[in-house]
Amino acid sequence: MTISQAVANVCKVSGMTNSRQLTSNNSIESKEIYLSGTDCVIKSQVSLAAYTSYRVGGPAQWCVAPRNLEGLQASIQYAQTHELPVTILGAGSNLLVSDCGMPGLVIVTRHLRHSHFDQETGQLTVAAGEPIPALAWEAAERGWQGLEWAVGIPGTIGGAVVMNAGAHNSCIADILVNAQVVLPNGSVETLSREQLSYSYRTSCLQGSDRILTQATFQLQPGADPVKVLAATKQHKQHRLNTQPYHLPSCGSVFRNPKPYAAGWLIEQTGLKGYQIGKAQVAQRHANFIVNCGGASAWDIFNLIRHVQHQVQERWSIVLEPEVKMMGEFQAAC
Repeated sequence: MTISQAVANVCKVSGMTNSRQLTSNNSIESKEIYLSGTDCVIKSQVSLAAYTSYRVGGPAQWCVAPRNLEGLQASIQYAQTHELPVTILGAGSNLLVSDCGMPGLVIVTRHLRHSHFDQETGQLTVAAGEPIPALAWEAAERGWQGLEWAVGIPGTIGGAVVMNAGAHNSCIADILVNAQVVLPNGSVETLSREQLSYSYRTSCLQGSDRILTQATFQLQPGADPVKVLAATKQHKQHRLNTQPYHLPSCGSVFRNPKPYAAGWLIEQTGLKGYQIGKAQVAQRHANFIVNCGGASAWDIFNLIRHVQHQVQERWSIVLEPEVKMMGEFQAAC
């Protein structure tokens, strides 16, 4: 069994391989499979468009959304028994899912939810599926500092920990204490911040066979909630003023190639507003590609490649995508 944390070769057009085999390889007659001893139901041919902020993507061969650790472990065991590759999908806010869909079992972790604020230690322990903005607001209301910067990140804790999400010169690695993961054999392991080998927008969990289930963060309780809320609102308003949240997107598409900002390079190349199909380089922020309504994953993928090519021609800089690709990208599935 292989496990993917929604990472693939970005901006390479691949051959057909498994994309036409979503319902043939490892096929099972039942359309719904109930995992014994859990409330998990594995369903076949589930559209992934509803599970991504881009609102695009083909079907998962099989899909399950566990609500607790036991359900997650049972799902992993099922995939192992039936030799299905596993793909982990959280909020889908930093992903582009192929129109061809995904073979194997897609495990949606957004329903893994619980949180605990420990007043004595100032630590927040939270499950992988918890939305980051909601946690930032709750921490602020309690007068806990440390998450104000994260209020505008439209993802879950799981994805944020795996990719070391960040904003406003802060990132997950700054506050993480440890992370709990499930191994392919179903056992649970706790990893320290040092063991995660953090760097800019990445960790050793990317491309790993370990699935993040929860994380613990060190915050600073005891501040005036009014002041923390004000700082949180300021970060949120900055996002709303500078980024195109009115249309489906994945957030920032490209990593910033220091000392430049990717958005500045794209804007100076004259690509603001450039469109392929229904995918467009956003007018408000050039490092966003938005779905103007009815875009395909292929439209977005081709626009990403076009932007890369044009920026490289103009600046001799290769923009590295921050968005993660799932599945295969080709003209026809």
